[in-house]
Amino acid sequence: MARSPRSIWRDGRFRPDSLLDDPAVNDRGRNQTMKPPAKALVTLVKFAVSIGILVLLLRSQDLSSLKADLLAVNLNMLALAVLLLFAQTFILCHRWILILRAMSVPLRWLAGWRILIISTFFNQVLPAGGDAVRIWMLRRNGVQWSQTIGSIVADRFLALLALGLIVLAGMPFLLPRVRDNSLLFAIVTVLAAACLGAIALATLDRWPPRLIAAVPARIVQFAMLVRAPLLAEGRAMLIVSAIVVHLITVATCYVLAIGLEAPLTALDAFVLVPLVILSSAVPISIGGWGVREGAMVAALGLAGIASDKALAISVLLGLGGLIVGLFGGLVWLIAPERTGFSPEEARAIAERTDAAPV
Repeated sequence: MARSPRSIWRDGRFRPDSLLDDPAVNDRGRNQTMKPPAKALVTLVKFAVSIGILVLLLRSQDLSSLKADLLAVNLNMLALAVLLLFAQTFILCHRWILILRAMSVPLRWLAGWRILIISTFFNQVLPAGGDAVRIWMLRRNGVQWSQTIGSIVADRFLALLALGLIVLAGMPFLLPRVRDNSLLFAIVTVLAAACLGAIALATLDRWPPRLIAAVPARIVQFAMLVRAPLLAEGRAMLIVSAIVVHLITVATCYVLAIGLEAPLTALDAFVLVPLVILSSAVPISIGGWGVREGAMVAALGLAGIASDKALAISVLLGLGGLIVGLFGGLVWLIAPERTGFSPEEARAIAERTDAAPV
């Protein structure tokens, strides 16, 4: 039986490793699979959301103008945008390696990058496929279940934390642009929730034992998995790398805007593109398609960018990600793990990942 939150206190001190070392926790999720009909329904809903939003956007656009924009993009700027997205994979890998090291998982940098670039390919061809492959490849190297899933969860959380910092830094420039009070309220609410969550996470070891015991064990487990990298050596580099990842996406959108001759300034990109990233991070679509395009049109509209230009920027951003994913597919063809890979096993891992408490 897994230990209760109270048991992570020993001798009056907070001992998060005591729960991470629990075999029951390490095996958690192994027998918690989402039923195939439910899994298929979730995937179908995501496809419907992506296609539905794209159809609504395209119906409101002049398709001939959108096509002209896509064909007229400056190829040098497009190539630079793809290179930026490719360089982003190295920063993503560095962030993930730091998280794994904080969880006492030794992984060589080149091996980590190979796993990550392959996961970008599976993100394009399978719902939740990228995370499943990352977990599967780590498990092949003998990494415990809690550490594999924990590294993915911590990676996502730290990405959101860094994104919140960027949005917060851009708030003085964003507030004068927002005229819709409901949108402003939503942005402030999300930032306030993020700040409170970060404060609660940072002060977790100072909570009274009785308060810890009142918190559900799964929430405590999640907090420990995310908190570990933030307390480890090199945490400053971890936060910096998480911020740089998002700034590369901002720079990519700016470069694409230049290639499309859209009047987007660097400041506009810094203030508005993070809102698009935040919207597309919500897991209600396939690869962010549809949600990203709708958010891009709405956000860049605050800077006076025409909807067809904003939609073209978003589509080219998505296509750039596809190109990087295809390169990951080439790496997969020569990967030694490919010979032992089975789609059935990957799907099972994806189901256990979806059902895992963290």
